[in-house]
Amino acid sequence: MASDYIIETDDLTREFSGFVAVNGVSLKVRRGSIHAIIGPNGAGKTTCFNMLTKFLAPTRGRIFYNGRDITRTPPAAVARLGLVRSFQISAVFPHLTLRENVRLALQRRRGRSFDFWRSERALDSLNARARELLDQVGLLEYAETTAVELPYGRKRALEIATTLAVDPEMMLLDEPTAGMAHEDVGRVVQLIRKVSANRTVLMVEHNLTVVADLSDTITVLARGEVLTEGDYAAVSKNPDVVQAYMGTGHG
Repeated sequence: MASDYIIETDDLTREFSGFVAVNGVSLKVRRGSIHAIIGPNGAGKTTCFNMLTKFLAPTRGRIFYNGRDITRTPPAAVARLGLVRSFQISAVFPHLTLRENVRLALQRRRGRSFDFWRSERALDSLNARARELLDQVGLLEYAETTAVELPYGRKRALEIATTLAVDPEMMLLDEPTAGMAHEDVGRVVQLIRKVSANRTVLMVEHNLTVVADLSDTITVLARGEVLTEGDYAAVSKNPDVVQAYMGTGHG
């Protein structure tokens, strides 16, 4: 029987030259939920996220995905297991069209890094699925637009489409609304809610309105440790959380 939790950490710790950035974090992300990690500047959110996505090795502690110890598993192998990160800086090819960007992501799912040597006809078989994914994120009308021409918010939507192309069981979103205008934030929030229907989402996010709107569970970090955890109503009233945020902004 599958565990209720898709990802778990035990005593996750990372030190940098004697500075403890993350200290003994034990995290449980419930399958099928939207789980947010928040905290003031210097709380250790990004370090924790980088360890979960295998871009940084923990000093000590373990990470389990679907009950499997992935602490020492390389990022590419973790992605093949279904744990896929969408980057804070849009990781798209700027001079390819949106359709071509999504098509490349679909090729990776088939086990080929790049199929540049394959015929155009062979690649055309992926076009229908690429257009479906663009439609899903509200970008179908821009299918033949080059990515560099997109405004920032729509680039993030394209990035989510390329992440969806590999059909992840769990999506990790690194500040999905950072740097966005208000109207773009609303669009991306709706998109995250839509794509979370059949998968688990873990996100680091500065915007507390977004966190309140989307999250089932919120883990608050402060000084590298878990301060508290719960839904937004409980977390926002916690005096330790209020104190941690006072005078620090929402970093």
